[in-house]
Amino acid sequence: MPEISHPAADFTLPSTGGSDVTLSALTGAPVVLFFYPRDNTPGCTKESVGFSEYGDAFAAAGALVFGISKDSMASHEKFVTKKGLTVPLLSDEHGSTCEDYGVWIEKSMYGKTFMGIQRATFLIGPDGTIARIWPKVKVPGHVEEVLDAVRALSPAYSDVSGQ
Repeated sequence: MPEISHPAADFTLPSTGGSDVTLSALTGAPVVLFFYPRDNTPGCTKESVGFSEYGDAFAAAGALVFGISKDSMASHEKFVTKKGLTVPLLSDEHGSTCEDYGVWIEKSMYGKTFMGIQRATFLIGPDGTIARIWPKVKVPGHVEEVLDAVRALSPAYSDVSGQ
């Protein structure tokens, strides 16, 4: 997993809405990357809906927010439509970005081991370095905690009231 104050690993990934997102092109604004295991599962849905509900507050704080999983673009588009998501979802079907961020790990469930995405969030500062990492995210209260960290990172926006 990357370390705080180190440069964030650059990537270009397809995004819902039909465009590509290149991290290095976003320098100058805080960027939130939340990695999640799978579209349309309970925890991932709650997290994605939460980031969407707070989208205006993140925008008011000057931050860009993206969800990343290994699901296909077709799956992401269905997920966005079904749940009314406003946060862009990026598809890392080949898994290189998940590996670069250290979230592609061996997991265990019911005695079986398998590879999967560890739910984690990264706050990347306007300078392109990692400002904060939330490994092994628990969904309840997480979006609000990330928003508080974004506001702390961007003092000019800290007076803006959000949700």
